[in-house]
Amino acid sequence: MERMFRYSLAFLISSVAILVGMQVFWRYILKSPFMGLEEILVYPSVWLYFWGSVNASYEDTQIKANVIDSFLKTKKSKLYVRITADIMTVIVALWLTKWAWAYFKYAWRVWKESPTLYVPMFYAESAVFIGLVMMSFYSIFHLAKNVRLLKFVKEESSSVKEEGAKASLATATEEA
Repeated sequence: MERMFRYSLAFLISSVAILVGMQVFWRYILKSPFMGLEEILVYPSVWLYFWGSVNASYEDTQIKANVIDSFLKTKKSKLYVRITADIMTVIVALWLTKWAWAYFKYAWRVWKESPTLYVPMFYAESAVFIGLVMMSFYSIFHLAKNVRLLKFVKEESSSVKEEGAKASLATATEEA
């Protein structure tokens, strides 16, 4: 999966750079606009934006303000904060996916075309829905992963407490 993200994002960013470079060359060197290039540039740009967001969701590397984590000491308390943030992320992602689905159906029904080249805009607009579906999936995945990790941390801390209690009880019986 990582390889697919890496290559597809590299292809998209390269195509955006090449198309922008072509537009700059035609417009400022040749003093003539490249007709329709802005319309073509919409496709890789929109897909790059949403595919990059999906990749960040996959890697769980979105921009976060984890200020509270610096004040928390235990792994368990940090996981509680992370799970709370994950729940909010899932709620927002699903809410946006619901709206994106409505927009996806609208784009399919209306089937807009670009003004100069008459290229169907649906293919660029579908990136919104597809990207949000995948981001929602990965957000749910990370929430489930953190809940499982919290369960493991709770079990680990309870076993450590039991071992500590047994050790102190053994010490107390030896002293008596």
